Amino acid sequence: MRVSPICFSLSGRGRLRDGHMARRHADWLAQARRDLKAARDSLADGNYEWCAFQAQQAAEKALKALLRFHHREIHGHTLVRLLKQIEDIGPIPADLPAMARELDRHYIQPRYPNAFAEGYPGEFYDEETATRCLRYAEEILAFVENRIG
Repeated sequence: MRVSPICFSLSGRGRLRDGHMARRHADWLAQARRDLKAARDSLADGNYEWCAFQAQQAAEKALKALLRFHHREIHGHTLVRLLKQIEDIGPIPADLPAMARELDRHYIQPRYPNAFAEGYPGEFYDEETATRCLRYAEEILAFVENRIG
């Protein structure tokens, strides 16, 4: 019987039989690029809340790609915390933490009506907010692509 050299836990983190983490940074980066495209499409369609969420997702997956590239474990969804882990590897541009903080605000609110006292997320998002989120995600993705090479 042939056995795969990779074991998968329920959390989806692949580990080689010797206990080392599978290096899947290219997969994380590819999905970050697709999420960024989805954010652009949502912006063009006027789905501003989805643009903001997809921009956050693109940035999150890009940062996770960089951490995977450096064989680091990745946990959580908070961009600010992911950036702190990346700072342990090397310097980051001074403006990235502020961008990450803004995008972190759009992880839950765009998806759930109960994130607001009343109304639904689409009522609270506009083109300006969505465009800013998209720009921040593009900057974070460019930073990651520059670091990975």
